[in-house]
Amino acid sequence: MSVAPVAPPSGWVDSRPRAVLRLFSRIGTFCLVELQKLRHDRTELVTRAIQPILWLVIFGQTFSRIRAIPTGDVPYLDYLAPGIIAQSALFVAIFYGIQIIWERDAGILTKLLVTPSPRSALVAGKAFAAGVRTISQAIVVMIVAALLGVSLTWNPLKLLAVLAVVVLGAAFFSCLSMTIAGLVLRRDRLMGIGQAITMPLFFASNALYPVDLMPGWLRAISHVNPLTYEVSALRGLLIGQPTTYWLDFTVLIVAAVAGIIAASALLGRLAR
Repeated sequence: MSVAPVAPPSGWVDSRPRAVLRLFSRIGTFCLVELQKLRHDRTELVTRAIQPILWLVIFGQTFSRIRAIPTGDVPYLDYLAPGIIAQSALFVAIFYGIQIIWERDAGILTKLLVTPSPRSALVAGKAFAAGVRTISQAIVVMIVAALLGVSLTWNPLKLLAVLAVVVLGAAFFSCLSMTIAGLVLRRDRLMGIGQAITMPLFFASNALYPVDLMPGWLRAISHVNPLTYEVSALRGLLIGQPTTYWLDFTVLIVAAVAGIIAASALLGRLAR
C-alpha cells in the first residue's frame, strides 16, 4: 500500500519570502534611524548644497562663455548640470564612514551588531540613507539649473529614475567609505583618504568633460569608475543625451551590492 507524501508545513514553504521581507524591513528600519538624525541638524542639507551650486553658477557659467570644452550641440551648462548632481552625491557619501567610526567610539555600533539583524542590513540601511540625503541636494541643483536656463526634463517617470540613480550612486560611495573605515579604523586616516580620492574620482569621470577628450590612461580609469555611469544615466534622463541605460543601471546596482558586501565583511573589525 502506497503512502501519499506529506506536504511540508506552510511555514517551510514561505520561510524564504518571509526572510527576504524581514531583511528589507530591517534595512528600511536602519535607513529611517539614520534619517532621523537630520532632525538634530537640518542646516546640513542647506550647507552641503552650497558647494554644488557654486560649481554650477561660477564654473559652469564661466566655461560656457569661454567655450573651452566641446560638447557638441549641447550647451556646456546643460552638459555640466547632471555632473554636478552626481558630484554632490559623491561629496556627501565619501565621508560617511566617519559617522560609523564615531558610532564605534560611542559604543553604539557594538549594540547594533549584537542584534539579530545581519550586518548587511545595517550597512545597506546606512548606504541608502546616504542616498536619500543626497536627494535634497539633487533637487536644489536642478532648481538652480532651471533658473539658469538649463533645459531639463520634467517628466515625472524620468525624475523618479533620476532619484534612483542618485541613491544608487551615493549608496556605492558611502559603502566605499565604510569599507575604508573598516580598514583604517580611525577618523583622521579616513578623512585623509577621503580627501585624497574624492577629486580623482570626480576628474576621472565624465562629469566635467567628455571621455573622448581624456588621455588614454585616464579614459581607461573612467570606464571602471561608477561615477561615469551615474553621470551618463543622469544626462540621458535629464537632457536627453544618448546613453546605454541598461549598462548604466547594471554597473550602479552591481557596484552598490559589491560595496554592501565589502563593507559588511569589514564591519566586525570596527567593533573589536
